[in-house]
Amino acid sequence: MAAAYTHVGPGFAPICGNHAKALILGSFPSPKSREQGFYYGHPQNRFWPLLAALTGTQTPQTITEKTALILQNDLALWDTVQSCDICGASDASMRNVQPNDVAALVRKLGVQAVLCNGAASGRVYAKYAQAAAGIPAVVLPSTSPANAAWSMERLRQVWGRELGKYINGV
Repeated sequence: MAAAYTHVGPGFAPICGNHAKALILGSFPSPKSREQGFYYGHPQNRFWPLLAALTGTQTPQTITEKTALILQNDLALWDTVQSCDICGASDASMRNVQPNDVAALVRKLGVQAVLCNGAASGRVYAKYAQAAAGIPAVVLPSTSPANAAWSMERLRQVWGRELGKYINGV
């Protein structure tokens, strides 16, 4: 049986203030995230608990709390893909990708670092935005539950080494 592709988009608007030290990029919202209407909505995704651990705060539960965590730490959050054809939540299945204008956001916010949450995000950023943004991305291991090879502790160490430079108060 052939894989069932669905055209999905547009994704979410960026979460940012007027300035950001670092931009964290995902690839494209999962079905659970689209259902909830916000980034990293799958209950097993470790993104929000990881960010909370790195900032020394409680894991945010609401969209308001999640947004505040990003803004209070002078970060920005977006996805590299605006729309695509995709099978379920599989980044590897993405085709007919329409990228977001990440380079324009990098320039607007004065971003010092681009951190990609996973290889798919890193590939899309490198292909469509890196040259115009003028900043190479640091590709970090995905916080997705599909990346079971990486424990929360290993994620915390690697993400902390890279993102810790840009988090307020760390």
